[in-house]
Amino acid sequence: MKVLVTGAAGFIGSTLSLKLLARGDQVHGIDNLNNYYDVSLKQARLARTTTQRNFSFEKLDVADREGMAALFKKHSFDVVVHLAAQAGVRYSLENPHAYIDSNIVGFCNVLEGCRHSKAKHLVFASSSSVYGANTRLPFSEHDNVDHPVSLYAATKKANELMAHTYAHLYGLPCTGLRFFTVYGPWGRPDMALFKFTRGILEGKPIPVFNGGQMVRDFTYVDDIVEGVIRTSDHTAQANPQWSGEKPDPATSRAPYRVYNIGNNRPVELMRYINVLEDCLGKKAVMEMLPMQPGDVPATYADTAALGADVGFRPDTPVEVGIARFVEWYRAYYKV
Repeated sequence: MKVLVTGAAGFIGSTLSLKLLARGDQVHGIDNLNNYYDVSLKQARLARTTTQRNFSFEKLDVADREGMAALFKKHSFDVVVHLAAQAGVRYSLENPHAYIDSNIVGFCNVLEGCRHSKAKHLVFASSSSVYGANTRLPFSEHDNVDHPVSLYAATKKANELMAHTYAHLYGLPCTGLRFFTVYGPWGRPDMALFKFTRGILEGKPIPVFNGGQMVRDFTYVDDIVEGVIRTSDHTAQANPQWSGEKPDPATSRAPYRVYNIGNNRPVELMRYINVLEDCLGKKAVMEMLPMQPGDVPATYADTAALGADVGFRPDTPVEVGIARFVEWYRAYYKV
């Protein structure tokens, strides 16, 4: 297949591109290489794919309306995997316009490109953040998610609504994937595991929010990528049993589907830190802080639908995933 991967220099995008290339797909990657975090890390990720056969890349911002239209006019993609976004819950409190530009305007440009080029399937990254104020665990795609607690979460919910509209109006098959706390080698420096590792090795205090009373469904990056590939091969179909009297948020009469991709094995934050300490052979100095605005105390993914439809559920334990991250971190930063 010919696949477009947006955010190809990102944590998930670069790993996904390598997996697609390994199985023989032709991959075209785009990324704006912005400075939200270390650009050299993005370039190093990208260097893993640019030497591969069947990979092409161009620097392009999804919010660039003319540039995106030209991209879809020039290329005909079988599948579009849209991962490019302004990430981060806390940063959305500081710079809200970045989220509107990238996550709303950019997503509209992707939808329009898919529509006019008649792409066969759009797979896009949503987030566990859409569950917002929901407290019933595990989080199910069949539950209503109308109470986001951060602008980042609101933009991701908006993406799901926009995709459904295009599936309904134009018959564009769309699959939204709600990722749960992704971690692993080549990860983002603004995420907890990266910050914790750097702080512990440097002997600096690490920020532990809500006094450590947090639970997360940490999901290893290779499991996320496997879920993306499985769902991209499983084109979204209409649900003939869907009812407007009892509307199921996860399906539709249109070719539209939403899945959780999480480890289905939530881990207490303090346990996560303990495993990291064991892998590093060094104890953390912890700075206990209150809950941050936009944060939630617990996430936990119901992955029954993913397992039933594509035959896959993430299962990498944090002991394995963290050890692999630490091995990569020491090699990459030579520490």
